[in-house]
Amino acid sequence: MLLIEKISDFKSGDIPTSTGVYLYKNTTGDVLYCGKAKNLRARVKSYFSSQHLLPIKTRRLVAQIRQIDWIIVDNEIEALLLENRLIKQYQPKYNIVLKDAKTFAYIALSKDLFPRIFSTRKPTAKMDVFGAYTNGRLRFELQKMVMQIFKLRDCKTLPQKACLNFYINRCSAPCIQNISQIDYALQVERAKSLLSGDLKDTLQFLNIEMQKAAEEQKFEQALEIRNQIIRIEKLVQKQIVDTQNTKNQDVIAFRKQDETLKIVQFYVKKGVLSGKQDFKIEIQENAEQEFLKAFYRQNPLPHEIILNNVIWQDENEKENLEAFFTNLRGANVSLIFPQRGNKLALVQLAEKNIEANLEENSALLDLQIALKLPTLPRVIECFDISNLGNEHIVSGMTQFVEMKANKKGFRHFELKTVVHADDFSSIKEAVTRRYSRLLKEEKALPDLILIDGGAGQVSAAFEALNALNLTLPLIGLAKKQEEIYLPQTAAPHQFPKNSRMMLLLRRIRDATHDFSIRYNRKKRQIKLRNEFL
Repeated sequence: MLLIEKISDFKSGDIPTSTGVYLYKNTTGDVLYCGKAKNLRARVKSYFSSQHLLPIKTRRLVAQIRQIDWIIVDNEIEALLLENRLIKQYQPKYNIVLKDAKTFAYIALSKDLFPRIFSTRKPTAKMDVFGAYTNGRLRFELQKMVMQIFKLRDCKTLPQKACLNFYINRCSAPCIQNISQIDYALQVERAKSLLSGDLKDTLQFLNIEMQKAAEEQKFEQALEIRNQIIRIEKLVQKQIVDTQNTKNQDVIAFRKQDETLKIVQFYVKKGVLSGKQDFKIEIQENAEQEFLKAFYRQNPLPHEIILNNVIWQDENEKENLEAFFTNLRGANVSLIFPQRGNKLALVQLAEKNIEANLEENSALLDLQIALKLPTLPRVIECFDISNLGNEHIVSGMTQFVEMKANKKGFRHFELKTVVHADDFSSIKEAVTRRYSRLLKEEKALPDLILIDGGAGQVSAAFEALNALNLTLPLIGLAKKQEEIYLPQTAAPHQFPKNSRMMLLLRRIRDATHDFSIRYNRKKRQIKLRNEFL
């Protein structure tokens, strides 16, 4: 182990040149980062030379390193596998750990005498599972359609009498012996065929059933089957990417924007596009590879991972990554950078999705440029005051992250120091209480504070921040002329009312206003109820 009192003391001479895994630790021995290297000395040395060229996140890491440990292995594949195990074990702060990544849901069929259909996020040996489905709406639609076509039960236990599903023709009611075990098993096998992506056989079966019903003059039944065929064909038309493909694929596109890496992931099952996920992470060394390893620690590996960028330096590194993922999956995994054909079309589609996300975020960039903000205002907190005369003086605060309301970050303040209606004092108290608490709890501060009001309200908020020794970006948005007020500036600033940044600010301001009014209304209702008790 190498100990470092300060960064300038770093000397790489004691670190071996072998292949292995390195661990960066802080003063208390907590693992900050775990990485693999073909040459440990060269890799570790690269963190401490030319630090000004490193990404911001990596610079923060280097500033905290006080211990460097390493484990030597025989080859790069062993290093990748060991790195993966250590990241799982230590969950280092500076490795990419997708804690919020969702566990995909599956459609499942139980292995009972009369199997039931249901959704699950925890597959077991007691069920046949189909998926995973990243698109919840698609999964629900498909499960509902399978129930309607094959009349499978979804009850946890067989009831004593037929339920509503039987009477609306969604279940064959094995609970009342309305169908034999053999016939029910046949329906289950057909359902498995559909869920496995064998749409041709399903459509052929339904066409035969429709003709049979028509010949028997069961026209309502024939019409229902025809509608089911139409629904399946529409679903197929909407989802099919390559009907000849029998492999599961992930399509992953990366795009760097400032200090952020934007990522879009498509899950393609046997040629069917099942949905997508969006991610964003801070840029760091080898961020693309780090993301893939973090993602597949939590999600199933496909046959092929199709990428929009080459994320390996040479063929040897590519082969090592493929061997690593193959080891995790227990079957072959290929990394593909396509040049033509359907796979290139999938990559281009994923890139279009990234472009759409970047376009949405352009309002934040407009805001940063127009107001000369030090950083992109990804987190905006907005305050508003609501009162009825001198009673029920309250404040509402909303939090928007990446332009989306973060309901968990919303806060109410029942003002304690303000006796009479006074917006300035009310704003001052609410701002003081909010950010004194964040400072005390050592929690992250917003990138921008928005006040519903003009110069007076902004001045009050500015005084509150000064008293806390905070210099956070602060603006006010006045309703009458939709003007923006800055602290210690007499004249307001006007921007085109229908510009992207102004539409965003107005949306946040109006949401905060509604949130405050609802709380005020609730306080009044409580008072009225208490008076009548």
